[in-house]
Amino acid sequence: MNTRERLLALDVFRGMTVAGMLLVNNPGSWGAIYPPLAHAAWHGWTPTDLIFPFFLFIVGITTHLSLSARRARGDDTAVLVRQVIRRGALIFACGLFLTWFPGWTYTPSAELADASFGDKVLHRLAHLRIMGVLQRIGLAYTLAGLVTLRFAWRGQAAVAAGLLLGYWALMTLVPVPGTGQLGAALLDEPSQVLSAWFDRRVLGEAHLWSGSRTWDPEGLLSTLPAVATALLGALCGAWLAQRERALGDRLAAMFAVGAIAMVIGLCWGWVFPINKGLWTSSYVVFTGGMAAVSLATCLWLIDGLGLRGWTRFFVVYGTNPLVAFLGSGLMARLIGGMIVFERDGARVSLQALIHRELFASWLSPKPASLAFALCFVLLWYGILVQLHRRGIVVKV
Repeated sequence: MNTRERLLALDVFRGMTVAGMLLVNNPGSWGAIYPPLAHAAWHGWTPTDLIFPFFLFIVGITTHLSLSARRARGDDTAVLVRQVIRRGALIFACGLFLTWFPGWTYTPSAELADASFGDKVLHRLAHLRIMGVLQRIGLAYTLAGLVTLRFAWRGQAAVAAGLLLGYWALMTLVPVPGTGQLGAALLDEPSQVLSAWFDRRVLGEAHLWSGSRTWDPEGLLSTLPAVATALLGALCGAWLAQRERALGDRLAAMFAVGAIAMVIGLCWGWVFPINKGLWTSSYVVFTGGMAAVSLATCLWLIDGLGLRGWTRFFVVYGTNPLVAFLGSGLMARLIGGMIVFERDGARVSLQALIHRELFASWLSPKPASLAFALCFVLLWYGILVQLHRRGIVVKV
C-alpha cells in the first residue's frame, strides 16, 4: 500500500465522518429525528455517537503520519512541538469563534428587551461557551501530539491506558463534592457527576453548554479520555505505516484488534456505561475498535479490491473538513436564528421557513426533517467540490 492509497482511504473515511456530522447536526426539525440520527439520551450509543470519536481517531492517525514525515525530513523536536501547540491553539480558536459568532446575543429575551447593542455584546461574552467540538479536537490533538513526539508506541499505549483507567477511577471512586456519594452512584445524573462539578468550578455555569448550564458534553475533565481516543488513532497510524508488512496482514490485525476492543468496551460498559456525554473509558475503547474496523473496511475496499468509483463524494468532504464544519456551523447559526421573518404574527427562522415550505408541506415530519438535512449535506458538497476542483485546501 503506497502513501497515495493510504491517504485516499483516510480522506474517504474522514469525509464519511464529516458528512455524517453535517447530516446529524442539521435536521429540518429537532423534534422529528429518526432514532439512529439522534444521540443516545444518556447511557448507550447510536450511530450518531460514533461520529465524533471517529474523527478524533482520524486526527490521531494523521498526527502520527504528519509528525513522522516531518521528522524524516529533518525537523527537530522543538520545531515539531511548536507546530503541534500552534495548530492545536488555532483549532481551539476556530471553535471559540464558532461559539461566539456573531459576537452579540441576537435571540430575543425579556432580560435584553431594552438592551443596547453594547449590552448585547457584553451579554454574549458573559455567557460564552468555552468548550465545544473544535475546542476538544484542539486540546486532544495538542496533548496526543506531544505524547506522540515524546514516546514510542509502547509509551503511547501506556499513556492511553493510564488516562482511561485514571478517568474511570476518578468518575467512580472519588466522592463528588456536595453530594456525599461516590461517583459510581451518580452516573445516571448528568449534572451530579464529577466531571459536571469540575466544569462548573473551573469554567462557571454561564460558560457551559446552553442546553443544560449544569454540565457540558465537551467539558474539560471528559477531554482527558478524548486524548486517549486520539492516541488510539496514532497507534493505528503507526501500524499502517509499517509498509514492510503486507496489506492483508495489516488489515487482518486491524479487524481483529478492532473487534476485540469493541468486546472489551461493551464488557467495561457493564460497570462504566458507554456514554458520549461523559466520554467514558468504555466508550473510548468501544468506538476506537469500531473506528479501526471501519477504516480497515475502507482500506480493503479501496486498496484491496480497487473499488474507487464510489469515493469521490467523500474525498471532497474529507479534503476540507475544517471548511465543512466551521462553514456549515456558521451557516446553521445564520439560517437557524439570525435571519428571521414575520409570519402570522410570529418570528420564523429562515431554516424553519425552508423546512416548512419545501419539505414539511408534502412530507410527514421525520422524512421532511431528513430531507432538509440531506439537502444541507448536498449543498455543502456543492461548495466543497468547487474548492476541490481548484485545489484549495484550508488547513491550520
